[in-house]
Amino acid sequence: MPAIITNKFRIHNSEQFEESFGEASPNVYYLGIGRPQSWATLTRGDSRTEYEGTDTTPTTPADSVATEFYSFDDLLAVKRITASDVNFVVPRRNWTTGTTYDIYRHDYGEFQTGSTSTKITSNSGATTLFDATFYVMTDAYNVYKCLDNNGNVASTVKPTGTSTTILATGDGYKWKFLYTLSASQQTNFTSTDFMAVTENASAATTQTNVISAAVNGAINNVKIKTAGSGGTNGTHTGIAIKGDGTGGVCSVTVSGGAVTAVVVTTVGSGYTFGTISNAQIVSAGATNLTGTELDVIIPPKGGHGSNAKNELGAFFIMMNTNLEGTEAAASGDFTAVNDFREVLLLRDPTSGGSATTATTLKATYSIKIASSPTPGTFTVDEEINQATTGAVGKVVEWDAVNKILYYIQTRHNDAGLDSSGNLTAFSAANVITGQTSSATATPDTSVTSTVNNVSFTSGYAAPELDHDSGDVIYIENRSPIVRATDQTENIKLIIEF
Repeated sequence: MPAIITNKFRIHNSEQFEESFGEASPNVYYLGIGRPQSWATLTRGDSRTEYEGTDTTPTTPADSVATEFYSFDDLLAVKRITASDVNFVVPRRNWTTGTTYDIYRHDYGEFQTGSTSTKITSNSGATTLFDATFYVMTDAYNVYKCLDNNGNVASTVKPTGTSTTILATGDGYKWKFLYTLSASQQTNFTSTDFMAVTENASAATTQTNVISAAVNGAINNVKIKTAGSGGTNGTHTGIAIKGDGTGGVCSVTVSGGAVTAVVVTTVGSGYTFGTISNAQIVSAGATNLTGTELDVIIPPKGGHGSNAKNELGAFFIMMNTNLEGTEAAASGDFTAVNDFREVLLLRDPTSGGSATTATTLKATYSIKIASSPTPGTFTVDEEINQATTGAVGKVVEWDAVNKILYYIQTRHNDAGLDSSGNLTAFSAANVITGQTSSATATPDTSVTSTVNNVSFTSGYAAPELDHDSGDVIYIENRSPIVRATDQTENIKLIIEF
């Protein structure tokens, strides 16, 4: 049975997701970074191998229970995403001279009148409105909808201004101004491929004026489907637009016996469909005209400019997060001496068994090292072993000043599994050895206090983030991103519904 999930459903889902960032727990979201070690082919405890790709071409994560567990193994830290870090976005389309833009039409994908096989498509070949190139953003960060492209010619005059009326440019295009991106939206929610959509509830003054001026069911454009022939030349006025609305009037110009232009002189209101018949044009003075077919273009609900989010198809959500150096020296949850290769989006993880709203959380294990005997210098990503217990791990960071060893344990040989195939915890005052650096260190089990914002119990500290808690709802594997204390990584996640 033919059916379709509409774009309105996609927009609804995006709205529900966006709104959840402003709700109290549950629905607390965190951006996580992980995977400091290289992508490789790794060996499991049963001697079978698992292929992860390479640093140049990591594999695409599987949507599986296993992948969700794996993502916590080498997670480094997480940062909370709040409502102010989220915005609706749509694919970015910069106005560029010489480009032929599609026009807004209400009926892309519908069968053409009189046809059982041919559907209405845009000039670019799109069969849906939101795949059509019917809107642009200029270098002034103004966003416009194209209502008319002068018969599919290239645009050569950039639209400007924020008027609430239809803007006609010298190249024959007609544009409708929608909104201007704020400075914050330009910085935080605009990328090479996407651009922010201003929400109506928090609209700037210019957009508020556009919303107020929108007229539900107003007719701004009529397109010529078939020009006809044999009509009396001239401009024939006072032709009513029929349909379920009222007040729409247009004039029709006939040249060489065919209709060459239709101008809406009164937009009317309340139209969800409209028609202008050949007979009406004849009655207006185009004697003997035959075969003319005109398409009355119906605006979106509320009228053009009434709801930019719905009109542009904003079923994309962008989350913008900055990782600044060590995320404030006071917390130090994000290491700046190691790289990362994985980005996660977590929902409702816990800390210490309870719901959390902390700004950042460390996800690595930590050991406080005794000053005597003098510890060696561990290197990042090297394997560490504790011969007495058989524990195995990977170094994330060695803090020589505070003598803290940060590490992870994964479910693979030489990274977390002992010789028996078990993941054994490091414990007690047993010597730890670096397998590459040959550095040695003894855990200081006398320390039960907070050092550099890490809370130790008998020299050991578990991750602040409870591993395997909450839901992993996004995973991205990528080539390594190198961090530094004087560097900020800006991470923009785009979710399409």
